[in-house]
Amino acid sequence: MNSSKNNHFKLGLFTSLFIFLITSSSFGNHSSTDGLFPFAPKHVVIINQVNPEETLIVHCTNKKIDLGVKDLPYGASFDFRFHVNLRKTTTYTCSFEWPRNKQTFDIFRANRDDNIHSEPGVCRECIWHIFYSNPCRVYRDGGYPIYML
Repeated sequence: MNSSKNNHFKLGLFTSLFIFLITSSSFGNHSSTDGLFPFAPKHVVIINQVNPEETLIVHCTNKKIDLGVKDLPYGASFDFRFHVNLRKTTTYTCSFEWPRNKQTFDIFRANRDDNIHSEPGVCRECIWHIFYSNPCRVYRDGGYPIYML
């Protein structure tokens, strides 16, 4: 009987610790738990830096969600929030269209943006400036921008 109560206590303690780590990772800019656990909260921000005279048309989707089409004047932004799935395969793909050009880019890929071993590293707030030549991920707290080809 005592062994059963002890196992329940250990399970409850482990579950509480796991929930604490997941929820505490939503405070502040970065946590050491980012990239280690599934369900990490993410915030993607897309900023039009293409051309002052052109509107950027953005359409982002993943396998289950269509975020709709957004028209972004120069300097304007569009953002969305989500959690990385259990298998850490979450991907959001966006098409970017402006006069005489259309590009598609994975604006969030868990294996790139929620992986402590990837070159650009983990982002909780994934801020993307969309330039004519390519997207660029920047860090809210400074640091070197990451240009994607």
